[in-house]
Amino acid sequence: MGILWFAYNFAPGSYPHVEKYELDYSQDEVKIAVDKFKKQHSEFIVPTVTINNKGSLDLTDGQSNEITDLYKIYFYYKDEQKIIYTWIQPLDNNKTIFAFVAINKGLNLGNWEDINKDFSDFENKEEKRKFEEKILNKIKELLSN
Repeated sequence: MGILWFAYNFAPGSYPHVEKYELDYSQDEVKIAVDKFKKQHSEFIVPTVTINNKGSLDLTDGQSNEITDLYKIYFYYKDEQKIIYTWIQPLDNNKTIFAFVAINKGLNLGNWEDINKDFSDFENKEEKRKFEEKILNKIKELLSN
């Protein structure tokens, strides 16, 4: 048990626990679909947030400072007051990884919980199901049209 816990909690890579979805579209096509999704469903745009209950910040989508081909995307579940952190990264010219990374409870940053790590099995399955139904499947529909 101890070795498995250690391996899981100290897995290599920048994002070892993310839930990855492979899309048969370029990163640019996925970005366009995400923008279109947010224009059609503005309730998923993250409102102004705070850090440690101080100041205000607009959490915007964009290129990662750490990993050059990684594009960070944030969504908001207004009814649950949760921020969903995702990213996309090209696998090749016609394939993109869409990763579900973490959930922040509330609009004060710093309450992040990693998917596939910080939730019980039941909660984890439920959060992935909600993400797929509310966001990912709709983005896939936009991509296929």
